[in-house]
Amino acid sequence: MRQNLARRAALVDAAIEVLASEGARGLTFRAVDAAAEVPKGTASNYFANRDDLLNQAGARIYERLHPDDATLEAMRNGPLTREHTAQLVGDVVARVSAFRTGYLALLELRLEATRRPELRALLTARVRDDVRFNVDQHLAAGLPGDATAVKLLYLAANWLIVERLTLPGVFDEAEAARLVTELVERLLPQSPA
Repeated sequence: MRQNLARRAALVDAAIEVLASEGARGLTFRAVDAAAEVPKGTASNYFANRDDLLNQAGARIYERLHPDDATLEAMRNGPLTREHTAQLVGDVVARVSAFRTGYLALLELRLEATRRPELRALLTARVRDDVRFNVDQHLAAGLPGDATAVKLLYLAANWLIVERLTLPGVFDEAEAARLVTELVERLLPQSPA
């Protein structure tokens, strides 16, 4: 196995693009080589097999979706209100939606995980960690709502992202923003005066 980390990352990013555009069935080493614009046979030198490539693509998507320090700082230091929480949820929807190919690739990986136990285990652990991270950050920041409310926000925001990326005509950007605000208003307790 080759160890050039920059080349490996470029190949995994290319795999994400292939998953988003061609689906899991279109993910081949040859397709990844073409997407990464490297010589034929390069991907097969970096990944033991297709399962290895799928697993690494799943891990990479979560790396790229993780909020940056400025986003986490805004969560911790903003006002402890529903309005601020709605802004944070809206920011998550926008940030994740901006990585369109990553999220679409993740949907492909989730479907593929129903047939591949190793991928299912990897994604289950990553999603479980992601939910736990979101709950912990929300509660530590002192934002309104409990762990269950955060999980409900997580679920609703994820489906809104799916709608925006796959069928953008269902909810336009303005309506999506209104729905996020309404979701937070209905799920979380009234902000303190």
